[in-house]
Amino acid sequence: MPAKPKGDRVRRKYEFIKAHRKQFPTEVMCRELGVAASGYYQWLKCPLSARAVEDARLLRLIQASFKASQGIYGAPRVFLDLREAGETCSKHRVARLMRENGLRALHGYRTRRWEVGKPAVLTPNLLKRQFSPTKRNVAWATDITYIRTWQGWLYLAVVIDLFSRKVVGWAAGPTIHRELVLDALASAVKQRRPRGTLIHSDQGVQFGSDAWRRFCRANHLEPSMSRKGNCWDNAVVESFFSSLKKERIKKRIYTSRDAALADIADYIDDFYNRTRRHSHLGGISPEEFEAAHKRARGRKAS
Repeated sequence: MPAKPKGDRVRRKYEFIKAHRKQFPTEVMCRELGVAASGYYQWLKCPLSARAVEDARLLRLIQASFKASQGIYGAPRVFLDLREAGETCSKHRVARLMRENGLRALHGYRTRRWEVGKPAVLTPNLLKRQFSPTKRNVAWATDITYIRTWQGWLYLAVVIDLFSRKVVGWAAGPTIHRELVLDALASAVKQRRPRGTLIHSDQGVQFGSDAWRRFCRANHLEPSMSRKGNCWDNAVVESFFSSLKKERIKKRIYTSRDAALADIADYIDDFYNRTRRHSHLGGISPEEFEAAHKRARGRKAS
């Protein structure tokens, strides 16, 4: 076990002297405990050190950041919040204060292991795990997940731009029919107006339908499919679903599909896209990342 800091040991001695000063002479206790009486009397005037006062102030800011993230931010992201607010403390200090005060970020789910599968017969894997395009609308990825409610399952389809990790389209409904993925893709097309964009999916029947291929062809999208049973080929969407369930769904009990739908809309549109710090993007949100990229392009053009 690591030794306690010297300052902490001295403070404990001062507290002992204060608690027993009616029973024993103060000077005798100071001498026996090896502390200066002048230091003890100074401590009585100001029991907290300057560092302890600063720790208390930082802790209030840390708690505010942690609460605003609904308990999902660990020390690295809380540190980025504090740095953005103008604080100059270290990441290790933030981690220590969170640890000492029981502020622990939610843990994710265990990673599933998958065997390498065969490529799709009709649609090849054109993405080939190239998850970091250099501009928006080069490559999108899509998939479906499900959310339990007391009313029954709610199915969610999302479309993510791999450049910024932004959810550019999504749809939810009580069934997993092909209309679900078409609605999600249609909302992405309406928002982004793609031209020659790669749209990557797994080998679900919804993504292999004639309606899917016709829609892609009509809207200048190039379909791409993961190998069978290989989640790593679509790892970005898998990661998003993991974050959604860890950070929001896992903490809720939905009484109806409408309640789940409203909460998912809040998570995607108001938190994930606009606010949530993304480690892949250097600790900023998808919308901030796209805005920064647009400003950089404007400076280069001028």
